[in-house]
Amino acid sequence: MSKHHDDHRDGHPVARFVALLEAELAVLVDAPAWSLDAAATADLVPRLAQVVAGVQELEARVIGQAGVLDLPGTIGARSLTAWLARVTRVTGGEASRKVRLAGDLAAHEATRVAMASGRVHAEQARVIVAAVGDLDGQHHLRDKAEEHLLGEAAHHDAHDLKTLGRRILETIDPDQADEHEAKLLEAEEARARKRTTFTLWDDGEGLAHGRFTMPSAQASVLRKALAAIAAPKHVRATGGAGTYDHERPTPERLGQAFCEYVERYPTDRLPTMGGTSATVVVTMTLETLRGGLAAAHLDTGAAVSPGQARRMACEAGIIPAVLDGQGHVLDLGRKRRFHTPAQRLSIGLEQQHCQHPTCTTPAAYCHTHHTVPWSEGGRTDTRDAVLLCPFHHHRIHGGVRDDTRATVASYPLRT
Repeated sequence: MSKHHDDHRDGHPVARFVALLEAELAVLVDAPAWSLDAAATADLVPRLAQVVAGVQELEARVIGQAGVLDLPGTIGARSLTAWLARVTRVTGGEASRKVRLAGDLAAHEATRVAMASGRVHAEQARVIVAAVGDLDGQHHLRDKAEEHLLGEAAHHDAHDLKTLGRRILETIDPDQADEHEAKLLEAEEARARKRTTFTLWDDGEGLAHGRFTMPSAQASVLRKALAAIAAPKHVRATGGAGTYDHERPTPERLGQAFCEYVERYPTDRLPTMGGTSATVVVTMTLETLRGGLAAAHLDTGAAVSPGQARRMACEAGIIPAVLDGQGHVLDLGRKRRFHTPAQRLSIGLEQQHCQHPTCTTPAAYCHTHHTVPWSEGGRTDTRDAVLLCPFHHHRIHGGVRDDTRATVASYPLRT
């Protein structure tokens, strides 16, 4: 039963409704939903969504009244949002959304009535009032735009309504449509650039964690790039048959694709830092480079396995360094060049695919491996290069005990 039973018989209509709703909901606490058949369930779900929308509109009206009565001041709250969060125990973010909705509905009567009757829900209402608000300086078109979008809400969700709202002038004022959309996109992109962030931290257990916020355009580029690397065809070619053999890349595979994307980014396109190209320096002993088991270290302070260090050395130039007993640099050699694009084309034309006997990964997806390691005087030329897919390249540098190393060492060209 309601805690405020007197509200059933007298008081404000809103108070009577809330008391009645409380009483009816109390009766339904133990009512089983499993006894509803398919037809009844399908009918009730959209009806309940309409009821919820109406209740949310009523809540917004009452929240607005709380602001008019300055209820935040009665408990010393700094704002209506802070007061709402305190008295309803919702988060600050949710309280802020509710307060904004209250203000939006108060300023857009047609949308408020539509939500009160259950014709639009809160998410749609927010999009509609935002689209109407974007018609800055065109007040004569706002009512017409609001009416049109409310009609479209019966057929479209909030995402589609946002798109329609951006192009609303195509319907009500076609002559201004393109200019209006361009201005909206410019403003949206400017806001996105200001809110772009990137943070990265290491957990000390071999993993780094990050969080980023970026404009939708650049996110689309990143999504496309990772999708290409994580595509099933590419994954099967690089990881072997049965490896991640699926049509939709998993979060794990996308994460690995991101790592590969970072590793393969052309370093000659990076800006300089302190007069030199942005470079990650790997410090290891000559014995480790030749196959030893000692860990290597990056100049960022991170430690890497011998296999990882050898693979990084194979894919990048090596800077020989002579150190004294305390690890101080006495002499730093000159970086040797990686295979040029012309050399890559020549090697690809000659070898065509990965040179492991069990693999046919095309040259475009392969790495260029030195048959004679740098540490043993290997040269960056087409005679001392072998195409290996990422899968077999990882294995040869990871110390895997199979015939990959022997096969590449003997290396008869397979075309």
